[in-house]
Amino acid sequence: MNSFSNEEFDFTFLDEGFTAKDVLDQKINEVSASDDKDAFYVADLGDVLRKHVRWYKALPRVTPFYAVKCNDSKAIVKTLAALGAGFDCASKTEIQLVQSTGVPPERIIYANPCKQVSQIKHAANNGVQMMTFDSEVELMKVARAHPKAKLVLRIATDDSKAVCRLSVKFGATLKTSRLLLERAKELDIDIIGVSFHVGSGCTDPETFVQAISDARCVFDMGAELGFHMHLLDIGGGFPGSEDVKLKFEEITSVINPALDKYFPSDSGIRIIAEPGRYYVASAFTLAVNIIAKKVVLKEQSGSDDEEDTNGKTLMYYVNDGVYGSFNCILYDHAHVKPVLQKRSKPDERYYSCSIWGPTCDGLDRIVERFDMPELQVGDWMLFENMGAYTVAAASTFNGFQRPTINYVMSRPAWQLMQQIEEQGFRAEADEQDVGTLPLSCAWESGIEHHPATCASTSINV
Repeated sequence: MNSFSNEEFDFTFLDEGFTAKDVLDQKINEVSASDDKDAFYVADLGDVLRKHVRWYKALPRVTPFYAVKCNDSKAIVKTLAALGAGFDCASKTEIQLVQSTGVPPERIIYANPCKQVSQIKHAANNGVQMMTFDSEVELMKVARAHPKAKLVLRIATDDSKAVCRLSVKFGATLKTSRLLLERAKELDIDIIGVSFHVGSGCTDPETFVQAISDARCVFDMGAELGFHMHLLDIGGGFPGSEDVKLKFEEITSVINPALDKYFPSDSGIRIIAEPGRYYVASAFTLAVNIIAKKVVLKEQSGSDDEEDTNGKTLMYYVNDGVYGSFNCILYDHAHVKPVLQKRSKPDERYYSCSIWGPTCDGLDRIVERFDMPELQVGDWMLFENMGAYTVAAASTFNGFQRPTINYVMSRPAWQLMQQIEEQGFRAEADEQDVGTLPLSCAWESGIEHHPATCASTSINV
């Protein structure tokens, strides 16, 4: 695959019958006798491919524009670029990242309603025309700095049932939308469509229905003023793992009828979306090592409760925390739970435990309470579904470095990616092909594999 030629990272082919979990176990075994047990990720690029096929099966009319902010790892960007996805960028740096992989400007939307003038000019100089706005001030900035821009009006939604609300910061009301369209007409700025975002971690799919209906109203307003609007951007809010109350297909089963009602397929309207966590959450598993441990003895309470009879609670300190990968706890309202790398014995006693990051800040707590067997310094904990809003916002506070990322992919996944890149996406054939791909690092089947060495060939991605 020609586009996969950058040497900034590589991935390893998985041997037939083996998964990303086997790579994770292998890497842990490799450092078992060493003191250098740094935290690390294993990321399955094949999982991203499977999500892409699943997207087109569930939302055949909607083109995904990946939200780069969610995980800006170059391997992810290059993988999705090869699959033909578009990209939602929020800054000059994200635009540069995406364009460095060879993505044409037509596949980029500068979807930040509040942009610095110099960065608007950068977009103009590099051919990026699609961009969002939600205020008159932004409209006038773009009119001066990028008069050839193709603007998308972002409207507010009811995101009260979302985990991370966005309409408190972005979006124009329907009343304001009419005023903005009128002002755009005076400034001779081209408005090509409408966008919205129901909030990250959407828990009520009906929010999409109302937002799509509102978008239809704005399209009608635009038509009255002479705009030929042809783009609808339904934003993000799609889950990236299965441990959620509202499943992906439950959301799409509500979106599709709404699109058919308000924007039928013969209307000529192009529909895009801005999925982020959907693509990357389940692809990444983080392995952390216990670097310190504290035993806290409980005072005698006179209780017959079994927990009290254990006589102690345990505090574990690991080598990644909320200033690193687990910033998702603070910024993304994530609730994480550890998976033990070594098996516990059937009759092993469980203790109430807390898990802490490595920094000298008392805020650096990963898990407040979790019941598990007693572990020792040097043991490993795994955290699944760690691809979204983790590495992208991690810092090096206190001098603790970000974990390395080890990318893997099966050969069938690689071959399917080549096919899609060369021939385009063929939903029926690709759905059949993807069914033969190995499981991702979520290792959902429960089938055990003996740790094995993966193919030693590293392919530059």
